[in-house]
Amino acid sequence: MADLSVFNEIAARVNNWGRWGAEDEIGTLNLITDEVVRAAVTTVRTGRRIGLALPLKQRGVQTGMVRGRVNPLHTMVAVNWELFGPGFVATSDDSVTMGLQAGTHWDALPHVSHSGRIYNGRRAESITAHRGAEFAGIDKVPHIVSRGILLDVARARGVDRLAGDHAVSPEDLEAAEELAGVRVRAGDVVLVRTGQMGLYLAGDREGYGLPSPGLSLRCPEWFHARDVAAVANDTLTFEICPPEIDDLWLVVHALHLVEMGMLQGQNWNLEELSRICAAEGRYEFLLSAMPEPFVGATGTPVAPVAIL
Repeated sequence: MADLSVFNEIAARVNNWGRWGAEDEIGTLNLITDEVVRAAVTTVRTGRRIGLALPLKQRGVQTGMVRGRVNPLHTMVAVNWELFGPGFVATSDDSVTMGLQAGTHWDALPHVSHSGRIYNGRRAESITAHRGAEFAGIDKVPHIVSRGILLDVARARGVDRLAGDHAVSPEDLEAAEELAGVRVRAGDVVLVRTGQMGLYLAGDREGYGLPSPGLSLRCPEWFHARDVAAVANDTLTFEICPPEIDDLWLVVHALHLVEMGMLQGQNWNLEELSRICAAEGRYEFLLSAMPEPFVGATGTPVAPVAIL
């Protein structure tokens, strides 16, 4: 059994259960207030838009490492079908089977449980095979539009890609913050770039997944202190993988999703955004990252857009 003492100490310090009431289902997204959004709009100068989602395709980022998380299987169910008779309008329709966390996605709060609990102290047994997550499912998330901040840790450390065994630390986040010339504040959505996505974009699907740099066990306290609304990065596993403490897997997931009630995103393509932010010398923008409202789902595909 892994030693949970460090985890338990951090969990006690970052816990948000009851902070927004016992019935709250959106956690730190409560920090995105109308005032935060109005301030975020002022970051837009040119209207330039940068998409941050990977294409959804059958040879996507999933390689079978995570059971059931299949890449999209796209099927045409109608091709030029003359629905109302021949001679004029014809329709084509599609269907898709995929894991909701297969590509660029948000993890909903019930995506992870620990010690039999999910966010706000609800029992993990509230997630069922027939109804999914009735409490805090992704359908409960109303909107995600806020100021986005790119913390380009790889660039701040002078490399294209962090090493596979690099655990991103609060010191790394602060170095990237200094590079950006901004201070992360309440209600921000933070995007952490490790450069790992470069492997996938170059065709190395296996190397992209493992080993992978990612957030360390020390980062949740930094996000908690800054009242960050959500965090996403450019890796498959979000946190460092293999884990920094032997046999202690998905601890950052547990701290973010369960203890803090903070959404996290994976497989975000931050490469173009990194180049543009560096060229323009600014790392803040309006971010739209609306979840697809699958009822009872523990995650959702997302097509985020950074607006500069």
